[in-house]
Amino acid sequence: MQVTTGKAKGRTLKAVPGDTTRPITDRVKQALFNILMDDIADTAWLDLFGGTGAVGIEALSRGAKHVTFVDREKLAVGIIEDNLKTTGLMHNAKVVRQDAFAYLGGHPNTSYDFIYVAPPQYQHLWSKALQKLDENTGWLNEHGEVIVQIDPSEYEALPLKHLQLKDERKYGKTVLLFFGRVSRG
Repeated sequence: MQVTTGKAKGRTLKAVPGDTTRPITDRVKQALFNILMDDIADTAWLDLFGGTGAVGIEALSRGAKHVTFVDREKLAVGIIEDNLKTTGLMHNAKVVRQDAFAYLGGHPNTSYDFIYVAPPQYQHLWSKALQKLDENTGWLNEHGEVIVQIDPSEYEALPLKHLQLKDERKYGKTVLLFFGRVSRG
């Protein structure tokens, strides 16, 4: 797993040992950032269920101004911090050791341009996180996007009031779902 583009291009990232995380493949990560293209510079990201930090670190390498990583696992938090040090991107990052749902249950002290949701598979955690974000859209900027990474078999339509599915891309056993605010008017 490597940073594919930007300031930290080519740097190898550590993986979290065991099977508690589901790191994004370099192929899917490259596809994601090809979709977002020029929308990365000067953006703020929330990387929920941070794992290795690969997505947020790629965003920082490509010019994002800030990424907040949230993971409840001590080992994952340590790996994210190590990967940020290895890439030299720690100064634009904040790493929070906390349960993602507890974090989302708090009052948003900032809103994000992109919120990346990639929890452990087959536990409906993605839908729970998306529903929490739908209940409190203060986490997301007006034109921001929530990007969900899941196995295609996990997908189910959700009764959302403030967020709507805008795009969906499938890459083998990974699907990326892009949600934005419901258009008014």
